[in-house]
Amino acid sequence: MDIVRDKPINKKKYIIGAVTAVSLIGVSVALARLKPAVPSVERGTIYFDSVVRGEMLREVRGPGTFIPEDIRWITAVTAGRIEKIHHLAGTNVDAGTVLLELANPDVQIQTLNADRQYTDAQAALVQLKTNLENSRLNQASLVAQMRQEAADARRRAEAGAELLKKNLIVPLDQQQAQDKSEAFIERLKLEEQRLAILSNTIADQVRVQGEQVERLHSIAQFQHGLAASMTVTAGAKGILQEVPLQIGQYAQPGATLAKVVPTPIRLKAVLRIPETQAKDLALGQRAMIDTRNGLAPGHIVRIDPASINGTVTVDVTLDGPPPAGARPDLSVDGVIELERLKSVLHVGRPTLAQQNSPGTVFRVVDGGKYAERVQVKFGRTSVSRVEIVSGLAPGDIIIMSDMSQWDEVDRVRIK
Repeated sequence: MDIVRDKPINKKKYIIGAVTAVSLIGVSVALARLKPAVPSVERGTIYFDSVVRGEMLREVRGPGTFIPEDIRWITAVTAGRIEKIHHLAGTNVDAGTVLLELANPDVQIQTLNADRQYTDAQAALVQLKTNLENSRLNQASLVAQMRQEAADARRRAEAGAELLKKNLIVPLDQQQAQDKSEAFIERLKLEEQRLAILSNTIADQVRVQGEQVERLHSIAQFQHGLAASMTVTAGAKGILQEVPLQIGQYAQPGATLAKVVPTPIRLKAVLRIPETQAKDLALGQRAMIDTRNGLAPGHIVRIDPASINGTVTVDVTLDGPPPAGARPDLSVDGVIELERLKSVLHVGRPTLAQQNSPGTVFRVVDGGKYAERVQVKFGRTSVSRVEIVSGLAPGDIIIMSDMSQWDEVDRVRIK
């Protein structure tokens, strides 16, 4: 009879399995504890700068345009339709050069009415002088007649008095003669007063009417000036820069008809400085204007007190002649010198560096093979430089390029 025997257990198989499992667990733990690989940056895509200690020139930059310092705006004095344009923009003109002509029948009619009223007032003045002189002469004639009659009445009264003494006439006749003499004398006084009043007021009446004539004359001259203004002249020697209207268009009073820049042309740069950088601007500060064809030094002569669209307008007058090719409305760039800082730590301004604020930069380490993130505090800024308050030392090299894509890492490898 056969007896069933148990097979021996294969311990080697279980040992290998256990070792393999432990190994897998160990590898997994090790892999989990590994740090991510250091990202790489191509050296040719970034640029560097070294931290130095010394003088730092603070500057601000802003775009702008050249505009003439003297501009003659020619506007419409009265309404009118553009009939003819004699010259276009870019033409050299003199003070008497006719630029364009306007037409308005109403102005012509008003001028004729003003002339008629002035002529009527002159005729009225002549008629007034004539009437007043005739009235004065008539009154003088009446006074002379009254004087004669009063003298005759006085003589009759004196004669009657002599006859009454001799009882040759009755007292009643003498009394009547005396009363008549006194009445003529009184009337003579009144007529003499009337003559004096008339003579004294002649000059005033003539003066009042003369002033009216002068007023109407001024109105007529003004109307003639309006009519003459419809023939538009340059008014100054220079270059006709702009004629905005076309033939047939109707111009209202005050509308711009032309723009003349007197020669020789004196240009100034109008720069637009960001309002965050404008707090240190001051009159007289030096500036350098870049026209792309050359550089022109200048200085600030005006700072706009208001901020428009985030910028402050600054006027810079040139200290010398502008570079060749400079002309009105030419786009320029301006750099204004604010101050010179002595013995400060500074470096080229990184892309995201802000004035008086903390930030981070990548400092080059390990002989230029790697760059690591460091915390720094920026101070005062310039166009291309920034003051370092803390975080860096002289001789440190930092990456100036935008490294925002590596915000999640503290170290990069430079290939």
